[in-house]
Amino acid sequence: WETLCSRWCLITSHKLYSSVYDPNEKDFARFLRRGSDRRRGKAGTTQPTFEKLLIANRGEIACRVIKTCKKMGIKTVAIHSDVDANAVHVKMADEAVCVGPAPTSKSYLNMDAIMEVIRKTRAQAVSLNASEGVTFIGPDTHAIQAMGDKIESKLLAKNAKVNTIPGFDGVVKDADEAVRIAREIGYPVMIKASAGGGGKGMRIAWDDEETREGFRFSSQEAASSFGDDRLLIEKFIDNPRHIEIQVLADKHGNALWLNERECSIQRRNQKVVEEAPSTFLDPETRRAMGEQAVALAKAVKYSSAGTVEFLVDSSKNFYFLEMNTRLQVEHPITECITGLDLVQEMIRVAKGYPLRHKQADIPINGWAVECRVYAEDPYKSFGLPSIGKLSQYQEPLHVPNVRVDSGIQQGSDISIYYDPMISKLITYGSNRAEALKRMEEALDNYVIRGVAHNISLLREVIIHPRFVQGDISTKFLPEVYPDGFKGHKLTDLERRQLLATAASLYVVEQLRSQRFLGTPRIPIAKSKKSSWELSVHLGDGIYPVAVSKAGSSFSVEVDGMKLNVTSEWNLASPLLSVTIDGTQRTIQVKAVHCKAGDTVGEEDLLVELE
Repeated sequence: WETLCSRWCLITSHKLYSSVYDPNEKDFARFLRRGSDRRRGKAGTTQPTFEKLLIANRGEIACRVIKTCKKMGIKTVAIHSDVDANAVHVKMADEAVCVGPAPTSKSYLNMDAIMEVIRKTRAQAVSLNASEGVTFIGPDTHAIQAMGDKIESKLLAKNAKVNTIPGFDGVVKDADEAVRIAREIGYPVMIKASAGGGGKGMRIAWDDEETREGFRFSSQEAASSFGDDRLLIEKFIDNPRHIEIQVLADKHGNALWLNERECSIQRRNQKVVEEAPSTFLDPETRRAMGEQAVALAKAVKYSSAGTVEFLVDSSKNFYFLEMNTRLQVEHPITECITGLDLVQEMIRVAKGYPLRHKQADIPINGWAVECRVYAEDPYKSFGLPSIGKLSQYQEPLHVPNVRVDSGIQQGSDISIYYDPMISKLITYGSNRAEALKRMEEALDNYVIRGVAHNISLLREVIIHPRFVQGDISTKFLPEVYPDGFKGHKLTDLERRQLLATAASLYVVEQLRSQRFLGTPRIPIAKSKKSSWELSVHLGDGIYPVAVSKAGSSFSVEVDGMKLNVTSEWNLASPLLSVTIDGTQRTIQVKAVHCKAGDTVGEEDLLVELE
């Protein structure tokens, strides 16, 4: 049931007819690229779909599914916990029912409550196996269970002629056996929970002592996280890339591979930045990985969207890691470069339709990058969760070719009960450089206040020379930031630009307040003043700055150098577009503090910028 609730149930009674998905809608799919008519079907054709869909999810993925359902003419029923009563997915759905208190075990995984929702929505009983009037979106029970067990999935992969990591294929009984197996394989080894995922129950061991310790800790963590303490041991591939293949299969024996996603930028074995395609793969390796992924899908009679994950070494040798039998967080970047709506394809497959596409129809059009925006403090272990209310929230949808998949809005609470993901930020370009430039611009224009967030880390990653060159591995973050993430280090030019902008902004606010307040905050005698001497605090330093005004522009002297600063100076917006000596910069203005009686002169500057 837990597996069921992480996917979707379709509750059906009558058929509706809907149009083919329209990619020109300017919300989440405005830049999905379409292929040929043969790939997408004739425009305007209709096909029967389901009448009502029960969404056993929350957050961004629930919203994502509802959007596609609206396109297809499918009504939606959302479930929610009591703390999610005002959640975005609840407001978007046609119907919504509370299934319990905040903890997932008492709400989103509460079988009795969800069964009651099914009855209230006039649906028949639902289980992992389809029954009359009820269809499960996703693969069948056998495929879920087989691929959810790392030991069984590895054996199935071997039998399907899929490359696997050398190791012990059975269950490790105790610490002594773990040491014996590790010695036979050769150090280093990876100890993994058979039922694991998300980096839980995983330990790297470089010697006998670490193997014994790793066995003990991994088995304990596996038992507490998954209720299954079985472990396996395999050779540890040092400094690999994590590259996955998206597959799509129907119930008629057809299966496709939809190219790869590069997912090597990780912290604590969890993905942070993904892109499609990978800079590393050549066409031959891509095809070989895709064909092996399809072979595995067919071996377990897989039907739906799924992901086969591989580790790839520096010589382009690739090894099966695991298969995820669900729609991955990073699926949007595959949609961007192929033009497919994977949620719609999953619904069609669940209905029993054969795939509409052939392998030769699947393109790689352009480049897409996804950043996972979390309510986390990146300065603590690359991201410790932050909770609170989003006091201000503004997505960068005005930036061209940007897609934001989110399930929150201004005023939403980030709670301790659920994953701290705020959104998935996706950008698309005709090539990688363009997609990364769009991402840089989107991150600069993303306003999140009220909780800590990881945008500063994401921005540093995508502009780092190693990342830009494609020189990455799963060790990227600890190698680039061995002492932890410390934030962006300003260059001398950036420091001068920031000081000049802050000084100009402060003067603008002071002059504006003089015009609107009954009692002038600047003495009348100085109202004609056009130059100011200020002291600016930045970090641990105090910097003297000279400002002179000419119209809406300012000439600011910093370190003996003059900079020309122009802007529309819209102080009501948290975003400020500033041009400094011809270079455009986006500044986030958190606050401009002015005490009553302040005068513009040689004083401390109180401007908070991001």
